[in-house]
Amino acid sequence: MSDFTKIFSDRLQEIDAYLALLETLEQAVRSGSPRFTKSETKITPQQQHILYSSFYLQLYNLVEATITRCIEAFTTSVFIKESWFPADLSVELRKEWVRYIARTHSELNRENRLAGALRLCDHFIQSLPVSEFNIDKGGGGNWDEEKIQKIASRLGLSLQISKETNEGIKRQLYNDKGALVHIKDLRNELAHGSLSFAECGRNVTVRDLRDLKKRIVAYLEEVIASFQRSINNYEFLSPDKRPR
Repeated sequence: MSDFTKIFSDRLQEIDAYLALLETLEQAVRSGSPRFTKSETKITPQQQHILYSSFYLQLYNLVEATITRCIEAFTTSVFIKESWFPADLSVELRKEWVRYIARTHSELNRENRLAGALRLCDHFIQSLPVSEFNIDKGGGGNWDEEKIQKIASRLGLSLQISKETNEGIKRQLYNDKGALVHIKDLRNELAHGSLSFAECGRNVTVRDLRDLKKRIVAYLEEVIASFQRSINNYEFLSPDKRPR
């Protein structure tokens, strides 16, 4: 199991454990206000709503962690096993490498722009192989299927999402929003304080949360498979440089 698939599996186990807790709580509520053992303190509806809303943060955490690790796995494949040179990279990934080395998309003064240009120049003069570099991912706090598709296209890989999974993630079930857009928006509203946790978890059932998780997990699994396939096929390299 690769590092990024293991991270996905570990985070998913956390989500399943939390859903099991919420399900137990929901069943207890049907028999009256649940309380802690050997205590008269009851779990209030407000507390239950807060617990439900926290699930959205966990689920969005799974999305962002998964996409971040997929991108990192793709770029580190360039130097993790063999030494590849800039000319060996695919056109798309070469652009990202230049963006990183020369800092072309950063606001720089004249001296720093020159320093970036010199780093790029030195790299070619000394015929250095590609070393570790980062992708400017953007999208922090805003990952949905559109943003994920855009970053994949930037890297030059094609996401292979089945028709069933694509329909499941885009079907407008939550205020005319698909599953990914829904949790992205809730995450941001909670993070920015425009929505309270108690309000967010109101009128929600564990069945709703399980359905949401099912749709998103199915999508992320196919995204992971697409990245893994691209890595295995050396799609980070120019077609004529890929091992056969």
